[in-house]
Amino acid sequence: MMRGLSFPHLTLLLHVQAVSARWIAAALALTAVIWLAVLAGLLALAHRVHDDVPALLAVKLPLLASRPELIFAGESRTVYQVDPNLAAQLIGKPPGSAVNIGYDAGEPLAVEAAMHRLPDRFRNAHVVISVAPFLFNEGVRSATVYPQDVAARLGVTELMRSFLPLRVGTLIRFIREAFVARLAADQNVAELGAQPTAFGLHIIDRTQPDDRWPADIGSHAHYAHWDISGPKARFEIGALCGMVALTRKLTVVIPPWAARYDRARDSEWRDKDDQYVTLVTEAGRRCGFDVLNIPSIPGLEQGNYADEMHVNASGVPIYTRYLVSRLKR
Repeated sequence: MMRGLSFPHLTLLLHVQAVSARWIAAALALTAVIWLAVLAGLLALAHRVHDDVPALLAVKLPLLASRPELIFAGESRTVYQVDPNLAAQLIGKPPGSAVNIGYDAGEPLAVEAAMHRLPDRFRNAHVVISVAPFLFNEGVRSATVYPQDVAARLGVTELMRSFLPLRVGTLIRFIREAFVARLAADQNVAELGAQPTAFGLHIIDRTQPDDRWPADIGSHAHYAHWDISGPKARFEIGALCGMVALTRKLTVVIPPWAARYDRARDSEWRDKDDQYVTLVTEAGRRCGFDVLNIPSIPGLEQGNYADEMHVNASGVPIYTRYLVSRLKR
């Protein structure tokens, strides 16, 4: 077809193609600018409406109406591993004396905010909060576990610089969760919501297939791009320190990983874990909270684990009994 075109026609065609390409590029650039402007506006609005008590925590707070003596809080290894009804029995108290207000990817900043919102419910309680590496490691930026209250403390520009273009999902989640948290706060779910079942415990009733288990922990996503010197560590450690004056006693728990993994043979895991444990332990000495580091639990075997982090139903009583036995009351 090109051979049949005269030189002037060919020149005109090339000129049209060049102009079209420039228009397309300009349209794409304008679309990108508009999209970034809209995203920045939504992030700014999310900052304005954000509430530090997320909806996932707010729905657990009606449990505090019983004025419990023992409050288990934190991330998923509290949610799925601590049986508060059994814990109450072990300390010789009636049901409701211990509750589980943990939630997936739960962060200290959110628990501290709950303490400020309902100070009389925490003031005379022993709060036991679990933590995980992703709460302090700047290298973990995935939407599912990035601490929302940390995100709320970063400016819009810093958020966009940190998460675009590859982690836009983290920004979208922050926007969504900000509005959901505001709705829960406006509806006073923390005090007027329905009572959760089983005093807050959720059980994982299945075990992950063998081909889904990571080969080691040192290369686990929670330890990726290891850096515990950034805003995550600063804000979350600050929240742990802030809780000390708001409760009768605070214990920070570092739970174990599945029994199949050996720290002695995984130097990458051991080195990173030692840094993380040291970070929390030194904060405990400085601020006045206990730290309970649990590398392993006698009797908690591989068959009691649902995945590399969480026990299954058979492991819940073993974990709960051991944890309660180690608490200094």
